[in-house]
Amino acid sequence: MVIFALRSSSKTVRSDAERTDFFSEGQQEGAKRAMARSLADSDGNQDPAVMDPSAWFRSYMHGGTSSLISALTTVVTFPVYKTVFRQQLHNTMVRGAVAQLYKEGPLKLYRGVAPPLLMRTLNGTLLFGLQDTLLQQLLWTGSVLPRNALPALAGLGTGVVEALIFTPFERVQNILQNSSNDRSLPTLRSILVRLSSETLASGYYRAFLPILARNALGNTLYFGLKDPVSSALKERGLSPIESSFLSGVVNSMLISLPLYPLSVLVANMQAQVGGERLGLRACGQRLWEARQCRLDLLYRGGSLVILRSCITWGITTAIYDQLNRRAG
Repeated sequence: MVIFALRSSSKTVRSDAERTDFFSEGQQEGAKRAMARSLADSDGNQDPAVMDPSAWFRSYMHGGTSSLISALTTVVTFPVYKTVFRQQLHNTMVRGAVAQLYKEGPLKLYRGVAPPLLMRTLNGTLLFGLQDTLLQQLLWTGSVLPRNALPALAGLGTGVVEALIFTPFERVQNILQNSSNDRSLPTLRSILVRLSSETLASGYYRAFLPILARNALGNTLYFGLKDPVSSALKERGLSPIESSFLSGVVNSMLISLPLYPLSVLVANMQAQVGGERLGLRACGQRLWEARQCRLDLLYRGGSLVILRSCITWGITTAIYDQLNRRAG
């Protein structure tokens, strides 16, 4: 067990200095702030987070900035994402999905782009900021887990909060992207009114459990592997920005590949409004049967999604780490 209540300030300095060795550059800033906080408390001084409020919000600002910049890739690659969504929904080949979009015309190509753009920016702000805040609290209060497991634990908590906040965004996005809803729900306002008339479980929070599992597991893996992978790449002679970018790419691939079926399940559960209300198990069983009980059909469209995710998270990770390095 990690013990944080020490009897003297000299012992506190030594313990906290050792603590930072367990984290690479991306996490040491939070560890240093926790160390400074411990020193201030032991000396009877004011909490440094109170004296410098910007220290608490730096990770939020850096996360939001990195995601805002990388959101440009969302705009550029949205037609690719929409093509994959149609594959997930209708189990078609790329050619068939592209034919659907071509038939609908260019005016509807970007229907549904607003929710992921907004979600992308807010997601980065919450993802990095809240994870850093939770990590500092874990460092300050102590944990029975090994110290190098704390970033992953903080990521788990972030994934839970992320699912609670962003499930409604994803629900609206999937409805907008489903062309069968164009006539009955032609505008964003009509979708919001319709979902408001439903219960939370069948309306805004449809498919909440698979989203919770996907986000919690994904964030745990991302923050648990992000800095170790980056440090390993630096040891091979790569520059900091190269190692951060490749760390984001590798982590995204390791996360997206096993969790992709959950995204397919979410897309199929959220694309429709009304109709037969099946539970999670029944929806999963129906999806598996619709894919002829074949894993290759379940992963149809997965290569494009994983490629897009790798590029996006590589850029986001590189920008975030670079902003942290410049902030010192």
